[in-house]
Amino acid sequence: MVHLWIPDYQSGKGGIQVFTNYFIRALEQLLPDSAISIFSKNDTSLPPLSARISPTRFRSAGWWPAALRTSVFSAQIVRRALAERPDLVISTHVNFTPVARWLRRLAGLRYVTVAHGVDVWGVRSGSLPQALRGAERVLAVSHFTRDRLLEDMKLDPQRVAVLPNTFDPEQFQPSPKPRYLLKRHGLRPDQPVILTVTRLASAERYKGYDQILQSLPAIRAAVPNVRYVLAGRGPDRPRVEAMIRELGVGEAVTLAGYIPDHELCDYYNLCDVFAMPSKGEGFGIVFLEALACGKPVLAGNKDGSVDALLNGELGVLIDPDSRAAIEEALIAMLQRRHPLAILNDPARLRRQVIEAYAFPQFVKILGGHLRESGLAPTF
Repeated sequence: MVHLWIPDYQSGKGGIQVFTNYFIRALEQLLPDSAISIFSKNDTSLPPLSARISPTRFRSAGWWPAALRTSVFSAQIVRRALAERPDLVISTHVNFTPVARWLRRLAGLRYVTVAHGVDVWGVRSGSLPQALRGAERVLAVSHFTRDRLLEDMKLDPQRVAVLPNTFDPEQFQPSPKPRYLLKRHGLRPDQPVILTVTRLASAERYKGYDQILQSLPAIRAAVPNVRYVLAGRGPDRPRVEAMIRELGVGEAVTLAGYIPDHELCDYYNLCDVFAMPSKGEGFGIVFLEALACGKPVLAGNKDGSVDALLNGELGVLIDPDSRAAIEEALIAMLQRRHPLAILNDPARLRRQVIEAYAFPQFVKILGGHLRESGLAPTF
């Protein structure tokens, strides 16, 4: 039996939720003969799981008030773990690991946890470092996150491995620029488009949309009809709108707002360059999705984006703090004169990102980690 602790399965739409969905699919494939009990902190209803995971093996504390939810969830996972004594506890968020460490000390239960990025970067005190040191294995989503963990928490390198993010190539495929989006945003089919997809919030500014906005005057001088489509909603939008007015780039910017899942692939195909020069990204699933649509990608060189772009093999890595570097790279990419040849080969971009990060590769890597943690996965 395996207990899986997750923040949520479908109540949120962030990178950790996407990762968790793929993780559950992979566990079912790798452990077809094992009982898998899923414990969600925030879901308020039964998600669309496979028939093999019955409703009695999915439990959630999401319907409790937020002020009580952490305590209720902690009591729930402790009670069920002591009653069922699973072979392994897996958490897709490090915040649950102090509870897992307590269970290990009390009942000898073994646990594995996943580290995504800012959830572990820079943490040097409190209960988390000790909890991570007690794990059978810590699965970092990128080599960058792994290196930060080893530096900040002094973990045993033998117990910290890498499990990169994944994506669905069938969901993200190349196509012509969608006519309905061209019409919605007043774009011409031949008009160059830069796209960023992110949540507009102060905590997300590290993703670099400010830098792109500030670079637009220089980019427009070289590419006069460029349009920057910034997709996403959040409380930072009024500040972004004020910045657009101050920069005088209103005609060149479209704030697309919330993008529903069924339109996301179309937005990737609307753009000519996907740009997110972040400096705090744990990995960046959006890079994989854009690459699967055959789009050139620009990212920062100071975070997990380096992993997603295979150290610069699949896209352009620049200093996210250098506006000059952002301007120079985006102008060259829009004018199709950047020296990285793969940028002008959509079929090759798609083929190589699938080879590196599609779901079968994720399953294979996770299976190896589970074997190292004492389970016997089916390959």
